[in-house]
Amino acid sequence: MTMNSILNPDDIKKALDAFKAADSFDHKKFFEMVGLKAKSADDVKKAFHVLDADNSGFIEEEELKFVLKGFATDGRDLTDKETKAFLQAADKDGDGKIGAEEFTALVRE
Repeated sequence: MTMNSILNPDDIKKALDAFKAADSFDHKKFFEMVGLKAKSADDVKKAFHVLDADNSGFIEEEELKFVLKGFATDGRDLTDKETKAFLQAADKDGDGKIGAEEFTALVRE
């Protein structure tokens, strides 16, 4: 499964273009721009599974760095600062990784 089967490819491209500059990533705006915020809980979980590259059931910090590539292969890597801020925003239980429920809650913010 790819993000293109869940989200509109044009929306993905616009969102990636909006956050091309380093340290410009804002997860709330991004999830809204790609249309994920308006999707069903089922679709949000599908997106989570696309981003969980190692199929561990969690998105770890190392996977977060490449989260934009999960939306499109030409997406940039997040900076260390962006990765840490993203993890901090989503990791509600403090275990250092993002579970499916935490991801869904983050998308819905």
